[in-house]
Formats: sequence, C-alpha cells, structure tokens
Amino acid sequence: MQGVLSGFAVIAVVIGVGYLIGRRGYLGDGGREVLTKLAFHVASPALLFTTLAGADLSVIFSDRLLVTALSTAAAAGVFVAVGAARGWGVGRTTIGALCSSYVNSGNLGIPIAVYVLGDASLVAPVLLFQLVGVTPVALTVLDLATGGAKRPLWQRLLTPLRNPIALGSLAGVAASASGLTVPGPLLDPLTLIGNMSVPAVLLAFGISLRGSTLPLRGAERAPVLLAVALKSVVQPLVAWALAAGVFGLRGAPLLDVVVTSALPAAQNLFTYASSYRVGEVLAREAILLSTVLAVPVLVVATLLG
Repeated sequence: MQGVLSGFAVIAVVIGVGYLIGRRGYLGDGGREVLTKLAFHVASPALLFTTLAGADLSVIFSDRLLVTALSTAAAAGVFVAVGAARGWGVGRTTIGALCSSYVNSGNLGIPIAVYVLGDASLVAPVLLFQLVGVTPVALTVLDLATGGAKRPLWQRLLTPLRNPIALGSLAGVAASASGLTVPGPLLDPLTLIGNMSVPAVLLAFGISLRGSTLPLRGAERAPVLLAVALKSVVQPLVAWALAAGVFGLRGAPLLDVVVTSALPAAQNLFTYASSYRVGEVLAREAILLSTVLAVPVLVVATLLG
C-alpha cells in the first residue's frame, strides 16, 4: 500500500507544480505547448530508446503479457464499438480507446512495481507491449485521421516511420535485438534528455488544469465516463478473469497482472491528444479521474492479493 500512495504522491506534487506555473504565468501563454512539443518530439523518444535499448525482449513472451494484451484489447474494443455507434469520430475515438486501456506503466507503474510487487522488471512486459505494439498503431491512426489521408499512398504506408515516439521505440527494440551496446558518449546525453520526458508531461498536464472546468461538466461527459469505467473497473476485472480462469495464475503472478491492469491511464496520452489537437478534454478528464479512482482500486487489489 505504501508504494501505491508514494507513487501517486509524486505524480500529484509535480502536476500541482504545473498548475501553479500555469496559474502564475511563469512560462507565458505558450508554456504548455512548448512542454508538450518537447516531450513528444524530443524527450519521450529519447526516453523510449534508452529504456528499450537495454530491455530483455524475451519478457514479451509470457502468459502475463498475453493477459495484458487481451484485457487491453477488450477495454479498447468496447470504446471503439461505442464510439463508432455514437459517431464520435476516428481521432476522438482513438484517444478514448487509449484512455480506456493504456496504463501508466512508466512513471507510476515502476514505483508501484517496486514497492507493491517487489520487482521493477514486472512492469517491463506491459511497457514493451504498449510502446512497441499499441503506440505505433494508435499514433498512425491519429496521423491518418488528422490529415494523413490527404497524402499519397506511399507516404501513408510510411506513417509509423515519421512519428518520433514510434521511431524512438523501434530504434530501441532494434538496438536490444541486435545485442549491441550503445556507446556511453551516445547513451548518456540521450538518457539526460529522456529524463525530461516525465516531468515535462506532468507539468504540461498540470498547466492544462488552469482555468479548466470540473470534470464531467462539458460535452465530453459520456466518452469520459465510458473511458474511466473501462479503465478503472472493466480492464482489471477482465485481467483477473483471464489470469485466474483461463491461464490458471495464482498468488503473486495473479496479483501482478491485476495490479498492472488497474493502473490509471497514462499521462502521455494527453501529450498525444495535444499534439494531434483531438480529444484533449477527453484525455485530460479521463486521466485525472482514472488516476484518482486508481488509488482505491489498487489498494483493494493489493489487499485481496
């Protein structure tokens, strides 16, 4: 329980600092946009490369990862089906599907894995799956939905290779798969730049809260409620059912998959929404509410485990 509270406390403090920065106007009117672009185009690709370049790719072949993938697909699939039926649009529905299933495996998942599960590496399969599988696909859809369809076919086919997040992830996987060690003079500055990613994302999120209305008050109420319900309740329940009922996991392995599935929506989803200028309110409110609800959900999951 201490790890859950510690992880959320760190995130809350940094977001609070961002809110104060926005309220005081220390970074001017364009502060949030600058931080968002810094995270999306520079810091996050560097962080993803350095993280994946040293990762053990063999961890992706496990029952736990399969449970994560299936529960992610289930939660995202429900939102996509509802979004298509309600005519919410491709871009908006994509952001909502991400908020329904894409867990905060980095800046919150790692400390919780350490303090609650006792092993930081347990979050690695989820991190790899999301960075290598989910992110490139989702960002390609967003790119095409926000103007990519106007480009020639050959350019559309190369969309994943034009996205900095996808490039950083794929380059890191390639470096790890090759077995080559990234030289220190190259790795050290990338690590330093990558360390800006999480603070930049959280600060930008905090700045965005300045002047915003209370959650569930605007036109995005329905998609926000759906995304939060899927993320906070449906995804961890599906993960538990699959892990216990289909794969026969018990004890610590069962707790691992339930806890990681119960993590809230990742803050970097707001960066994606802001970068593509679609579903920003949906992302902000879904992230905020799922983060608040994740505290009792994770505590219950830990106690039951």
